[in-house]
Amino acid sequence: MSTEALYRIYKSELFSLAYRMLGSVMDAEDIVQEAFLAYDQLPDPGSVRNERAFLYKIVTNRCLDLLRSSAKKRELYVGQWLPEPLIGRAGAEEEPSAAYLQRESISTAYLLLLQQLNAVERAVFLLREIFHYSYDEIADMVGKSVANCRQIYRRAKAGIHFDPESVPAVHVAEERIKAFVNSLMQGNTGKLLELLSENVVLYSDGGGKVTAARIPVVGFERVTGFFRNLLAMYEGKYDLSFLNVNGLPGVRVRMEDGVQYIYSFAFKQGRIETIYNMCNPDKLRHV
Repeated sequence: MSTEALYRIYKSELFSLAYRMLGSVMDAEDIVQEAFLAYDQLPDPGSVRNERAFLYKIVTNRCLDLLRSSAKKRELYVGQWLPEPLIGRAGAEEEPSAAYLQRESISTAYLLLLQQLNAVERAVFLLREIFHYSYDEIADMVGKSVANCRQIYRRAKAGIHFDPESVPAVHVAEERIKAFVNSLMQGNTGKLLELLSENVVLYSDGGGKVTAARIPVVGFERVTGFFRNLLAMYEGKYDLSFLNVNGLPGVRVRMEDGVQYIYSFAFKQGRIETIYNMCNPDKLRHV
């Protein structure tokens, strides 16, 4: 099969693996491109018996290399670290590789849970849990024994506590997020009490590049007060729109000076439990 044909078939799922591994849209795109270039430059591509597994192995190992080389940079990161937002995948179910782009497992909350695993744990967990590779195949990809991969997967699985039932239907999430924004603007505290968890948390990632809260803002009063202060301070100086962020409805705020803020949300028992604010311009170049 030609490299072009393989690219059309596997690009989407390889990107979804790299994005989950790295939490970076731009790095994931680069690694997928590099994988196909590496395949195209093989002396005899026809000798590859399983092109899909071969490409997965390249992507997995390049992700592992990048994670190892950037570990120190992550330790020195200024403020909260959040994954780059994945924009405009609302129609992912229409793509041939839709099974690998489930909105639950590309949500910001899920990606942050993956970050709690070390690089190899993350690779083994994703290859088994999302992409359904056998332990024999995973062992070959990550250079571990089959028994070791089984143990790594069990340990990783035990560390990922994610309830897919907590992710509402898209239309429900959209309705509640729009109601949240409108209630903030109208100062409707009663409605906000219905929409937000009492223990709601706001995480902001400015990367030290723009003004952003460097520690989480916790609790209903603090979070709503934070947003009310911003609305008063920047009244008439921003443009707000709704868009798809990591498989669910989100919000984009563009300021007069060009700075933009991308908000995504996590829910619990129908209420907004967590708000993620990405405003690091380096992580929004693809938006």
